[in-house]
Order: sequence, then C-alpha cells, then structure tokens
Amino acid sequence: MSKIKPAKGSPYARILGVGGYRPTRVVPNEVILETIDSSDEWIRSRSGIATRHWASPQETVAAMSVEASGKALADAGVSPQQIGAVIVSTVSHFKQTPAVATEIAHRIGAGKPAAFDISAGCAGFGYGLTLAKGLVVEGSAEYVLVIGVERLSDLTDLADRATAFLFGDGAGAVVVGPSDEPAIGPTVWGSEGDKSETIKQTVPWDEYRSTDSAEKFPAITQEGQAVFRWAVFEMAKVAQQALDAAGITADDLDVFIPHQANMRIIDSMVKTLKLPEHVTVARDVETTGNTSAASIPLAMERLLATGAAKSGDTALVIGFGAGLVYAATVVTLP
Repeated sequence: MSKIKPAKGSPYARILGVGGYRPTRVVPNEVILETIDSSDEWIRSRSGIATRHWASPQETVAAMSVEASGKALADAGVSPQQIGAVIVSTVSHFKQTPAVATEIAHRIGAGKPAAFDISAGCAGFGYGLTLAKGLVVEGSAEYVLVIGVERLSDLTDLADRATAFLFGDGAGAVVVGPSDEPAIGPTVWGSEGDKSETIKQTVPWDEYRSTDSAEKFPAITQEGQAVFRWAVFEMAKVAQQALDAAGITADDLDVFIPHQANMRIIDSMVKTLKLPEHVTVARDVETTGNTSAASIPLAMERLLATGAAKSGDTALVIGFGAGLVYAATVVTLP
C-alpha cells in the first residue's frame, strides 16, 4: 500500500484574470516597405496586417511581462504573494539561463514561487495554460501566473520579403486558480517533428559569430504555403477535437481565439469549422501582427476590454507554430 498522501488541489481550474502589454511604438506597413519590395496592399491581402508594435531597448521581455502580469493580477484580484508558480513561454529571451520567469517573479514581488520558461513557439500559451491547470488541480500551487511574451522584432530579417511584415512584440498574461466547476477543458496538443524545418531559426546560436560580418544575426524563417495549408486543414481538425473533448459543439461557443498568425488562416479556419455567425472571432493580428506565444492572451485581453467578449463566455483557443507544435482547449473567459 502506498505511503504517499494523495494530492489535495482544487477540483477544477479557471482563468481568473488577463492582462496585456503592447510596446509604445506602432509600426505601419510603410516602415516595412523601406526594406522590402512590396506594397501595403500586398501585405494586407496576404496577412491582414496593417500595423504591429516593436519594443524599445527598455521594453525587454522581462519588463513587458511585468507590466502584463500586474494587469492580470489586478484583474484576478490576486496578490503577487499568492502566486505559487510562474510559467513563461517565449523564444526571444536570449539568455539560455537563468529562466526569465525567475526575474519576473522577483520583480512582481511574488516571493519564492516555482518559476520556469518553456519553448513551444506560437503554441506556448496553450502549453503553459495546460501546465498551470495541472498544478492547480494537483495542488502544487493555488494560483499560477502564465505569461506569453515575445520580442520577435529581434528575430526578424527586415530584408526577407516573406516574413519581414509578419512579426510584432508584446506580452500577455493570465492568472489561473481554483474553480468549483470545469472552466478549462481537456487540451488537445501534440507535435509533428517531421515538419520541424517548416518554421525555424535561420542559424543556430552556436554557429553564429558576431565577429563575422558575413554572418547575419539569426532570424525566423518559414515556408509560407506549407504553414498555411497545415494550419488551415490540420489545425481545424485539432480545434474540432478540442470541442469534442470539452463535450460541446460550435453552436455552444461564444468566442474563437486562434493564434494570430495571419488573417487568411483565421478566416479559413472559421469557414472550415463552420462557426455560427454569433461567434466572436479574434482578429487582433490586424494591429498587433504575429506575436507568437503572446498572441492569444493579447487577443483575449482586447476582446474583453472592448466588450466584444464578456466574462463567462465560452471560448475555443488554439495555438500552432514552430516545431511543428499545437495546443487547443475550451475555456471560460475571466
């Protein structure tokens, strides 16, 4: 007979609050056109992006995360000292160690929580949310802070016509805590490593030499058409699986918050999923660009702040990107 005591967590978990931070500098397509041969019309028609935010030197990954976290904590009515774990999803914090989560935890005054970073690209928020749910239900933490944050402007090749216009910077955060009823559904997640070259960093850090003037700083590159086809067809299947796992249909949804990669991908997924007209669809990509792990919480925060979505709404969220990795679940909005 086991001598280990059973875990004593909450029966369920939920998102209690959300916060976001967008850098102060707004970058229109006209700025992008200074370094690539294209047009505003072409960029908008291919991606739906009109502007994006780029961080200043002072708007670091940690600084943006602290701002977003403060808003999420206030929204949740939870103090920093109550946070038992901090999970940060990012691919643009350039220190391999220590994890930026530890710095963020200290700067928000969280005491001594568990703190760690994860790397799951544009699916990172979904991964972090799933881990947070597990911690709350298992009893390892009563409240968990989940942050998606990126400074993708640092990893953008401004001469690459295929990607220069895509990426933006920002941070989104949520507080996950106990619930008396199901408010975060089962996660449908996975990876397709045979497609890992589809979205990638151009040069590994150990091959980059800053003293070699012929070597470009590492950037993100992707095979656009392959990513589009995968996202539209395969991720629509994953989204449907998440609905099925939660025991609901598209008619039961109030809100759809997909990763903000591309407006055409979003519109195609809506069509493939046959979402009813009453479902509010996040299209934050138009003014924020692709912010990878930050895109879902940023879009969630904007929908709630503008009144396009409301507390208690049922939302389908799905992230997908480099790896290739993906994560989808149904949540109750805070």
